[in-house]
Amino acid sequence: MTDVKRLFDFPYYQLEHKPTDTALVTKYDGEWTPMSTQEYVDKANAISRALLRLGVQPNDKIAVISSTNRTEWNIMDIGILQLGAQNIPIYPTISPEDYEYVLNHSESIYCFVSDEEVLEKVRKVQANTKLKEVYSFNKIEGCKHYSELFELGKDESNQPEVEARKDAVKPEDLATIIYTSGTTGKPKGVMLSHKNITSNALDSSKRLPNINGETRILSFLPICHIFERMLIYLYQYVGASVYFAEGLDKIGENAKEIKPHLMSVVPRLLEKVFDKIMLKADELKGIKHKLFYWAVELGEIWQPYKANGWWYEFKLSIAKKLIFSKWRAALGGELTTMVSGSAALQPRLSKIFAAADMQVMEGYGLTETSPVISVGMYREKSYKVGTVGKPIRNVEVKIAEDGEILIKGPNVMMGYYKDEEKTASVMTDAYFHTGDKGEIDEDGFLKITGRKKEMFKTSGGKYVIPTLLENDLKQSLFIEQVMVIGEGEKMPAAIIQPNFDFIRDWIDHKGHNISKSESEIARSQIIKDRIQKEVDKYNQNFGKWEQIKRFELTEVVWSVDSGHLTPTMKIKRDVIKNIHKDLYDKIYN
Repeated sequence: MTDVKRLFDFPYYQLEHKPTDTALVTKYDGEWTPMSTQEYVDKANAISRALLRLGVQPNDKIAVISSTNRTEWNIMDIGILQLGAQNIPIYPTISPEDYEYVLNHSESIYCFVSDEEVLEKVRKVQANTKLKEVYSFNKIEGCKHYSELFELGKDESNQPEVEARKDAVKPEDLATIIYTSGTTGKPKGVMLSHKNITSNALDSSKRLPNINGETRILSFLPICHIFERMLIYLYQYVGASVYFAEGLDKIGENAKEIKPHLMSVVPRLLEKVFDKIMLKADELKGIKHKLFYWAVELGEIWQPYKANGWWYEFKLSIAKKLIFSKWRAALGGELTTMVSGSAALQPRLSKIFAAADMQVMEGYGLTETSPVISVGMYREKSYKVGTVGKPIRNVEVKIAEDGEILIKGPNVMMGYYKDEEKTASVMTDAYFHTGDKGEIDEDGFLKITGRKKEMFKTSGGKYVIPTLLENDLKQSLFIEQVMVIGEGEKMPAAIIQPNFDFIRDWIDHKGHNISKSESEIARSQIIKDRIQKEVDKYNQNFGKWEQIKRFELTEVVWSVDSGHLTPTMKIKRDVIKNIHKDLYDKIYN
């Protein structure tokens, strides 16, 4: 094999060029269990032979739903794709009704689930779908185990048919349909071809730090999203070892065990990690407390390429030894790079983590662009705080007259499944309309300035970009989530979800007589006054017409399960406005 053109070529490329005994590693019963490249390929072929015997045809759809990333997901992925069928990944925590919609809209005929909780949701709607059978990765009573397919595929007599099917798959063929969570309406099915994703992985590979067979990756962002999935293919291409975290709540523990060199993150995760670090800092006393905050202040003014001069670098070397080394130790001690996507990262966090020798390379992309459009890279002076790097090769970025970012390249989707009208609405010739606004600076770095649809106009005719205000306000340790409102109203305002954990600690630290329940914190005038100070501070960065004039606190914790956030942790504006109509009315009426 000379090059990679289809998604299932990745493990074969690794087998030929960079085979490893730890290609994919999952923890079972407390033990990290590695799978070699050879076993990975062998098992994928056994799955393909079994699916052939089950009558799977080219362009059949097979759904895979897993609560966590795991080796089995990848085996199924390659086994399905080799036959010219399509893998339909479904986000595990959506409602049974959404399961039913995606399974029916995609016309999936088989479904593979990870555990009992997912199986239960599928069983609720299975009778209303075209599913012939459901298999599980965990052993669950009353459900076929996916190991039955290895038995069915043990006989290699139909391997020539698998090879023929593989040969028939063209790079331009459909590989997967990814249903975007969307903030309104039913999910859209984004059709991505083998070429869309392989080109994106190969073109993104140049932006990775130096990786070899000894490199350990910790994977925990949902593989059903294209960001992590594309990266998994990319890691296979460069021969790294991929360890699948047990869950979001186990990242710290798993990182200490495997000592990763690289992982992908979302800004929300980094915010939470930083908040936890700051909470622990408040427990320090005397010189330790002063040293900690001295180090953080140094981190806040960090600049790349030693631009702050030798005296700053000398002080930073002391901060690294005394303070930041402990931060790194909490994540295994060998983490050097994090790739961040899905939402804007606070520049302050980017600087602080870089000062601690854990560089955050911020990138930008959408499901429709497979996903990477641009990403930072520390080498070759290709990194600038507050930007999402430079566009990757073969991807053209154009800024429209109204500021919208338009994309052209081999990574742009085939279209929305069964929706030509919606597809046409986001394409102009070969350019995809991202819906985001941005600008390219004189050095070629792309900066995202807001979301086109989310920009609103007040009744006074002034435009406000809420995401800019929100990203600044979320830098406050007192604010967990915030949504800026004011479309058609006389002034911008905000609905704020306080950072309850930090505030409880702050109450103890200050000795205030305030109940620590969410409802009492949200009602406390002392808390409101303190958050008002934070709002006043960040308001100074904006024009008078943009500034937050009023806000209300909610006692509800915004989450994916509560319906406030999409699975990629973006706020659902219309949903939040409806849920908190009382707060909205209190502000404006």
